[in-house]
Amino acid sequence: MSKRKSEKKSIPKFASEEEEREFWATHDSTDYVDWSKASPAIFPSLKPTTRAISLRLPETMLNQLRVLAHQRDVPYQSLLKMFLKERIDEEIKKTKPIA
Repeated sequence: MSKRKSEKKSIPKFASEEEEREFWATHDSTDYVDWSKASPAIFPSLKPTTRAISLRLPETMLNQLRVLAHQRDVPYQSLLKMFLKERIDEEIKKTKPIA
Protein backbone atom coordinates (compact mmCIF):
# COMPACT_ATOMS: atom_id res chain seq x y z
CA MET A 1 0.00 0.00 0.00
CA SER A 2 1.51 3.35 -1.00
CA LYS A 3 1.68 6.39 1.23
CA ARG A 4 -0.70 9.20 0.45
CA LYS A 5 1.05 12.28 -0.89
CA SER A 6 -0.10 14.47 2.03
CA GLU A 7 1.50 12.23 4.68
CA LYS A 8 4.81 13.64 5.82
CA LYS A 9 7.62 11.95 7.68
CA SER A 10 8.39 13.31 11.13
CA ILE A 11 11.61 15.29 11.49
CA PRO A 12 14.08 13.43 13.75
CA LYS A 13 15.66 14.94 16.85
CA PHE A 14 19.27 15.96 16.27
CA ALA A 15 22.10 15.82 18.78
CA SER A 16 23.94 18.74 17.17
CA GLU A 17 23.74 21.31 14.38
CA GLU A 18 26.37 19.33 12.49
CA GLU A 19 24.19 16.22 12.61
CA GLU A 20 21.22 18.24 11.38
CA ARG A 21 23.29 19.75 8.54
CA GLU A 22 24.38 16.30 7.41
CA PHE A 23 20.78 15.05 7.54
CA TRP A 24 19.37 17.87 5.38
CA ALA A 25 22.26 17.59 2.94
CA THR A 26 21.15 14.05 2.15
CA HIS A 27 17.34 14.25 2.54
CA ASP A 28 14.61 16.05 0.61
CA SER A 29 12.77 18.51 2.86
CA THR A 30 9.54 18.05 0.88
CA ASP A 31 9.28 14.57 2.43
CA TYR A 32 9.09 16.25 5.84
CA VAL A 33 7.56 19.71 5.32
CA ASP A 34 4.51 20.91 3.39
CA TRP A 35 6.05 24.02 1.86
CA SER A 36 2.71 25.11 0.37
CA LYS A 37 1.69 26.08 3.92
CA ALA A 38 4.89 28.02 4.62
CA SER A 39 4.93 31.77 5.23
CA PRO A 40 7.80 34.26 5.31
CA ALA A 41 9.62 34.55 8.65
CA ILE A 42 10.40 37.95 10.12
CA PHE A 43 13.36 38.41 12.46
CA PRO A 44 13.17 42.04 13.67
CA SER A 45 15.99 41.75 16.20
CA LEU A 46 18.44 39.94 13.94
CA LYS A 47 21.68 41.87 13.53
CA PRO A 48 24.09 41.25 10.65
CA THR A 49 27.31 39.49 11.53
CA THR A 50 30.24 41.88 11.72
CA ARG A 51 33.95 41.29 11.64
CA ALA A 52 36.59 43.52 13.14
CA ILE A 53 39.32 44.65 10.76
CA SER A 54 42.44 46.70 11.12
CA LEU A 55 42.51 49.75 8.87
CA ARG A 56 45.30 52.28 8.71
CA LEU A 57 44.16 55.81 7.84
CA PRO A 58 46.14 59.02 7.60
CA GLU A 59 45.76 61.02 10.82
CA THR A 60 44.25 63.97 8.95
CA MET A 61 41.59 61.76 7.32
CA LEU A 62 40.69 60.24 10.69
CA ASN A 63 40.43 63.69 12.25
CA GLN A 64 38.19 64.91 9.43
CA LEU A 65 36.00 61.84 9.86
CA ARG A 66 35.71 62.49 13.60
CA VAL A 67 34.70 66.11 12.97
CA LEU A 68 32.03 65.06 10.47
CA ALA A 69 30.76 62.40 12.86
CA HIS A 70 30.60 64.91 15.70
CA GLN A 71 28.58 67.30 13.50
CA ARG A 72 26.10 64.49 12.81
CA ASP A 73 26.17 63.28 16.43
CA VAL A 74 27.12 59.72 15.46
CA PRO A 75 30.16 57.59 16.32
CA TYR A 76 32.91 58.01 13.72
CA GLN A 77 33.07 54.27 13.02
CA SER A 78 29.32 54.25 12.25
CA LEU A 79 29.77 57.21 9.92
CA LEU A 80 32.64 55.44 8.18
CA LYS A 81 30.41 52.37 7.65
CA MET A 82 27.66 54.59 6.22
CA PHE A 83 30.11 56.25 3.83
CA LEU A 84 31.49 52.88 2.73
CA LYS A 85 28.00 51.47 2.19
CA GLU A 86 26.96 54.45 0.06
CA ARG A 87 30.08 54.19 -2.08
CA ILE A 88 29.83 50.42 -2.48
CA ASP A 89 26.20 50.80 -3.60
CA GLU A 90 27.28 53.46 -6.14
CA GLU A 91 30.01 51.23 -7.54
CA ILE A 92 27.71 48.23 -7.79
CA LYS A 93 25.12 50.34 -9.62
CA LYS A 94 27.79 51.48 -12.10
CA THR A 95 29.03 47.97 -12.83
CA LYS A 96 25.62 46.28 -13.12
CA PRO A 97 25.14 44.96 -16.64
CA ILE A 98 22.20 46.47 -18.51
CA ALA A 99 19.78 43.70 -19.46
